[in-house]
Amino acid sequence: MRIVVINTGSELLLGDVLNTHLSFIAREIFPLGLRIDRQVTVPDGLAIRDAIAESLGQAEIIFITGGLGPTTDDITREVTAELLGLKLQHDPAIMAAISTRAARRGFRLTDRVARQADVPEGATVLPNEHGSAPGLYLAHNPASTPKLPHLFLLPGPPRELHPMFQTFVLPILRAIVPREGAIRRRTYRIAGTGESLVEEAVGERLLEIPGLELGYCARAGEMDLRIIGDNSALERADAIINAALGPAVFSSDGRNLEEVVVKLLAERKQTLAIAESCTGGYLAHRVTNVPGASAVFLAGFVTYSNDAKTEMLEVDPRIIAEQGAVSEEVARAMAEGAREKTNATFALATTGIAGPGGGTEEKPVGTVFIALAAEGQPTKIERRFFPDDRPTFKELATQTALEMLRRSLI
Repeated sequence: MRIVVINTGSELLLGDVLNTHLSFIAREIFPLGLRIDRQVTVPDGLAIRDAIAESLGQAEIIFITGGLGPTTDDITREVTAELLGLKLQHDPAIMAAISTRAARRGFRLTDRVARQADVPEGATVLPNEHGSAPGLYLAHNPASTPKLPHLFLLPGPPRELHPMFQTFVLPILRAIVPREGAIRRRTYRIAGTGESLVEEAVGERLLEIPGLELGYCARAGEMDLRIIGDNSALERADAIINAALGPAVFSSDGRNLEEVVVKLLAERKQTLAIAESCTGGYLAHRVTNVPGASAVFLAGFVTYSNDAKTEMLEVDPRIIAEQGAVSEEVARAMAEGAREKTNATFALATTGIAGPGGGTEEKPVGTVFIALAAEGQPTKIERRFFPDDRPTFKELATQTALEMLRRSLI
């Protein structure tokens, strides 16, 4: 079934709001065997009408997000009814729900709020449990309206769209989607290895599997290898990937690297401390974003200045004076100091030059030293070079640190 997504809202095209609707809808419908064929983003106003008119007759399912609110630029409901020749009917039940919600929150209702209770004739109301404007579903009916696809009008805010989609839209889709051969997707996440190297290792053999779709996606510090096909094709591909890449794959179930590391530590009942300079707490931030991190993460030290390294981690000031704060020796002392202070099983440390200034010929901007201290083991040090902007530098440095720890754990 051909599917079109129309995202409305000038704020999306101005860059004020990140458009996350496409990725969310694509992920939700894929298990049903559905994939988006086309997506368009249009500003508020009559461009919405043009986008809907252009898509009619080109798709079996159309999702439209935004433009259901009370203000003058919210016209999705009206232009859809006009295009399809449908009358708008005021729904007292929707109006009562809007009034109750406003009273509970202490909001004053304006005259235009009543527009949100207008429903095109024949439409199914999709309750909005997190906002005032309901969604609407117009079913395909070739007898009465031949060019009408399955049409879903959905609210713009993700906090409203997501639960509505999962609770009310997906059951409708399950009822109208033909049941065919099951197609599945699997994504292998690999840290510290480029696309070309992964393709060299497995690409040609994977392309020989009938019915398998293959894709690569590069990210900061990692890449995704994506395969799509039936169960038989996926199992054949899985055997090839595991044999060739093995420990390089840190996840094939969607988990990110910090989730994998926290899980490995928890399984072993081991603990972690972190000492950071150039990454400014970002490594600890990534770890503590994982639910359950409190079982393994003991402490984080953000020792940005030399004095902080000395006072908090007991790094010998002579080492800093002789070798520089960005050095193998200081990274080692930071990691070992953090582990000794907390008695953690492992400690990671980062010290580097994020730029844009501060580099030298010997240690240019982008240089970073990453240390891993472990109970009963020699401290490991890696020197890396990430000559990127500061956010990317921090992403790459923390990704490398987490991968160092994961490799040690496995």
